[in-house]
Amino acid sequence: MSDAFLIRPITARDNPAMANIIRRVMPEFGADGPGFAIHDAEVDCMHEAYAQPRSAYFVVERDGIVLGGGGVAALENGEPDVCELRKMYFLPEARGIGAGSAMMQRCLQAARAFGFRRCYLETLTGMDAAQALYLRSGFVPLCAPMGGTGHFSCDRFYILDL
Repeated sequence: MSDAFLIRPITARDNPAMANIIRRVMPEFGADGPGFAIHDAEVDCMHEAYAQPRSAYFVVERDGIVLGGGGVAALENGEPDVCELRKMYFLPEARGIGAGSAMMQRCLQAARAFGFRRCYLETLTGMDAAQALYLRSGFVPLCAPMGGTGHFSCDRFYILDL
């Protein structure tokens, strides 16, 4: 396999691969209990969930194989100018090759194009590489969650002015 990768919008045929990735990666970090995104209904139908206005989801593929994804959409029960970085997960094969940074830029570019002014995200203690990426991307920590995502088990929160 090469280190070259492609980031593209999700298609319906990517749904099974992304559901599998989310269900494989989240438990790796202890994020498989109640209050985590692994239980969201959209996990099985990511293409359809992000085919809504002001929403986008992208996958990263290498050699024709989907290795991860990430997206943005309005923050549930949040202010209208706030989006959320959602379900950005990568298989181990996609880590350390620049895919996370490239995906972050693609998602933030989409958020700006949709007219959002701020981007929120929530994560978990122990997802250290992800948190380093968030900080490098300009996110700053928050003391408490925003909106109402239902992810009550997340314990780290970040915001970025777009």
